[in-house]
Amino acid sequence: MSDINIKITDREGVTHEVLAPTDMSMNLMEVIRSYELAEEGTIGVCGGMAMCASCQCYIVEGAEKLAEKSDEEDAMLAEAWHVKDNSRLGCQIHITEELEGLEVEIAPYP
Repeated sequence: MSDINIKITDREGVTHEVLAPTDMSMNLMEVIRSYELAEEGTIGVCGGMAMCASCQCYIVEGAEKLAEKSDEEDAMLAEAWHVKDNSRLGCQIHITEELEGLEVEIAPYP
C-alpha cells in the first residue's frame, strides 16, 4: 500500500496532515469524508458526480500536479458559491502518488 501526505485546512481554519492511499481509487472528497474533516451532509452531497460543488476546495500548494479541469467541473464551478481562481472540486481530484505534498483548504459551505 502506498500513501501520500496531504495537508487539508478545514472550514474552521484547522490544518490537518493526513495520509491518503493511492491504491484505493479514492478522490480528495472521499479522503476529507473519511477523516471527518467536514460536517456530515456538507461535503459530497451529490456523491462525487461533479453536480453540487459541496466538495469545493482551494488549492494552496501543488496545483501544477493536478489534471486539467473537465468541462463538467468547470461548468459546476461556474455556478458555485465562494469560487476563487484556485477552486477545484475535491471529487474530481483523484489521489495519485504525484499529489504528494498537496495542500488544500475546504471552501465554505453555502
